[in-house]
Amino acid sequence: MSSEPLDAYSQVVSSVARDLTPRVASLRVRHGGREGTGSGVVFTDDGFLLTNAHVVGGAREGSAAFADGDDTSFTVVGVDPLSDLAVIRANGDTPEPAALGDSAGLVVGQLVVAVGNPLGLAGSVTAGVISALGRSLPAHDGAATRLIEDVIQTDAALNPGNSGGALADAGGRVVGINTAVAGIGLGLAVPINDTTQRIIGALMRDGRVRRAYLGLVTTPAPVPSPLRARTGVRRALRVVEVAHGSPAARAGLRAGDLLLSAGGSATTDARSLQRLLFASAIGRPLQLTVLRNGAMVDVIAEPVELTGVRG
Repeated sequence: MSSEPLDAYSQVVSSVARDLTPRVASLRVRHGGREGTGSGVVFTDDGFLLTNAHVVGGAREGSAAFADGDDTSFTVVGVDPLSDLAVIRANGDTPEPAALGDSAGLVVGQLVVAVGNPLGLAGSVTAGVISALGRSLPAHDGAATRLIEDVIQTDAALNPGNSGGALADAGGRVVGINTAVAGIGLGLAVPINDTTQRIIGALMRDGRVRRAYLGLVTTPAPVPSPLRARTGVRRALRVVEVAHGSPAARAGLRAGDLLLSAGGSATTDARSLQRLLFASAIGRPLQLTVLRNGAMVDVIAEPVELTGVRG
């Protein structure tokens, strides 16, 4: 049996590890009277790092140590519990940034490499494959709850302290931020995609993320075959629940409606709707098209700002 496949695999993993390990810091923070640890990924050349919201918690500062032995204090720039992402900024020098990729091109079975600092062991590297895509992970901020969509599931070994570290593809591009240890042999990562890039930008600019609120609970559902043949759209969002008194309720949406589009864009999954519900949508009319009892119905909703008292 040839050893070439193993050699090629090893070369990829070692190359990614060599490139990324210097760019992933071990973080220490104190909040609530207790010390927490995690990882952070340098992603700009002026000292910004990306990590998990649950790593920094309520802390406003902490320390970062790099694989070359350098360490620096950092300041928390912004935290978004509803995506479990946070941006911090080092107060001293940092290594060159890691390259951020795009999780949209990932496929099940693809090789990924996790770099972090589990159990206080700096610069640890594990490898595996993407075992599933499109998972959802509940996130909470006070009474507000949101599903983090398109979460990446991997069998690369993750342990406490990996949170906030990098999940990279074979080219060394960071396609996810490791966020949870879901069980033995199972890890989850927040994807790097167009939606999370907007979140990261808002955290760097404003220190928080403003979101619009419609008041819908939905689930993916197939489009009926006659409409699918006419439009070419195969999936939409079934409305499971409409929150009482919400913008969606005032617009006349009902449980059982099949939401086909919002703002002129097809709503094929929860992410396609959530990517519309940022600050720019607050207080502005949003056209929603639903299929109800076999008929197409257009309604206009006006999203309001999501606050911690809404679910």
